[in-house]
Formats: sequence, structure tokens, C-alpha cells
Amino acid sequence: MIDLRSDTVTKPTPAMRRAMAEAEVGDDVFGEDPTVEKLQEKAAEIFNKEAALFVPTGSMGNQIAVKLHTKPGDEVIIEERGHIFNYEMATPSVVSGVLIRPIRAKDDSGILTWEEIEPAIHHNQPYYACPTGLICLENTHNFGGGSVMTAAQTDEICQKAHSLKIPVHLDGARIFNASVALGESVAELTKSVDSVQFCLSKGLGAPVGSILLGTKDFIREARVWRKRLGGGMRQVGILAAAGLVALEESPPKLYEDHKNAKRLAEGLAEIKGICINPEKVVTNIVIFDVAETGKTASQICAELKEKGILAIPFGNRIRMVTHYDVSSEDIETTLKAMREILL
Repeated sequence: MIDLRSDTVTKPTPAMRRAMAEAEVGDDVFGEDPTVEKLQEKAAEIFNKEAALFVPTGSMGNQIAVKLHTKPGDEVIIEERGHIFNYEMATPSVVSGVLIRPIRAKDDSGILTWEEIEPAIHHNQPYYACPTGLICLENTHNFGGGSVMTAAQTDEICQKAHSLKIPVHLDGARIFNASVALGESVAELTKSVDSVQFCLSKGLGAPVGSILLGTKDFIREARVWRKRLGGGMRQVGILAAAGLVALEESPPKLYEDHKNAKRLAEGLAEIKGICINPEKVVTNIVIFDVAETGKTASQICAELKEKGILAIPFGNRIRMVTHYDVSSEDIETTLKAMREILL
């Protein structure tokens, strides 16, 4: 089976499995798991942040950040297709008591500019206006097709937000993909944000887990909320060990996923009825429109499944995501199947 649904479907590498089996562990709720501590210290070093916290999921990392940066009744500005807004179970409202104010990026990339953010900000407004408490960015942007935000773009937003005393959180689930595509370090890409979350279990290939980073005070409070939200884990060094391997071994290999995604996009663009601009595919996410093919996205995905290929339909579009369990040969097999389905 060729699984292009997401980069979350990867299996642990042999090196990860060995590290998990041999991991030194302790009770992390007591702060006594040495492998977790090592992972957190390593992440903080790579991102040049004061401290880091291992959390079970990216969604938990994002939601802890929303909670700590805001107070009930605040608004949170985010691009309208952002993960925090669309795919985290309305937790900003449920847990933090905040209102999401979505904005659509005018160029359809998912990457917001300050010119797009500024008109939505409520600062020094009448008391009955909902104040802006947080700006959330996403890099890479999932439903922007894996689009990337440069360090300069992020810095500009942060500088102007901070001048208004508004914090900025970055959902960097795939920040290492952005780093490889842009040739900028993750530390550079995140240096101006107040907090950042990245996933070990997406492109990096670990089986479980994400990291939340920020100041020491921020992470101290984040640990409390991790426990409150049910994320206190015991001998979790078994999972942290795989995360360490992922951090050390996976980033240099991400360019292969990007190369496969580009080839997939170029091949799809040659098929009649499919609408995609391969030039916009710069990381590992390929989203294409099938409205003019004569078949629905769901029909195409069902036929792909019969041929041993998995993808995700939504509306008139299909998303395919490359990862280290997908080879260049798998890409050619997928393109051949698409051509057969759309003859």
C-alpha cells in the first residue's frame, strides 16, 4: 500500500526501535525521565529557546500556548485554513474561552502578511470590543499546500505585533520542512515568536509526540497545563528516545520528500482536468483540484484505494503528502494509476 494520506503514517525506523528498546527511563511527571530531559534540552538548543516541553500531540502543544498567551474573552487571529482553527476540536473556545478571528491570505498561500493582519486587530478599542490577545501563524501551512514563511516575513509580523504587546505563537508542525525548503535554520525561522510547537511525528517520522518551546517561565506554566489536559506521562522516555533519533537523523533527508512531491505535482499537472501549479509545491504537500476531470475527489480516491494507493479527498481537491516511506518509484506508480483512472 502506498500511503499518501499524511506524513503521520510513517513507521519507526530500525534506529528508532533500537533507541526505544534501550531507552533509560524514569517518571516524567516527577521530572525524572532522563531521556525526556535530553530530548527537551536538545530541542531547546536547536531552536535557541530557553526551554522545551515534550507533549503527546501537536494539538496539545498549540492549545497550551493559546491558553497561556490569552485570557477569556480575547480574540485570536489566524489564517482561515489554519490547523488551530479547523482541526483542533474548537479547543480555543472550550479550554481558553477565546474567539477565533480568521483571515484568508489574499494570495491563497495561507501565509499571512502584516497588511492582512493589521485591519483585524482590536487594540485600544472600546471596552465592549473583543481585544486581540494572540496572533497564530503556521509554517509550513498545511492547507496552503505546504507553503513556507521566511524568517523575514515572520520577524516583521512579530516586531509589529510586539509593539502592540500582542504575542505570536507559531504552529511549526512541519517547520523542519520549511527550513530545508528555504535554507534557513529553524532557529532563524522562529527567533521572533513567543512560542513554537513542532511535531516529531510528521515529516521527522517519530511514532508519537511534539515539542513546545518558549521561555523558562512559559514552559514552567505549560507543564502545569499539560498535566491538567491529561498529558502527564510516566516512563515516556521510550517515546522520547525515538524523538531524539528523529531530530538527529531525519532533517537532512527531508529534501528527498520535497523532490518526490515536486515530481508528483509535475506529473499531475500533465493529466487532463487536474489543476495544480507545480511551481508552488516547495515542501512535501501536494494539493490539486479535480473539478474538471469528470469525477469527484472521493471517486478518484476510492479508485486509487483499489489500486493500493491512499489519499485524502476534500471538496473538489485531493491532498497527497510525501514522506520517508514513499519512494520515487511509488510516485511513478501513483502517477500511472491517476492516468489510468482519468483516461
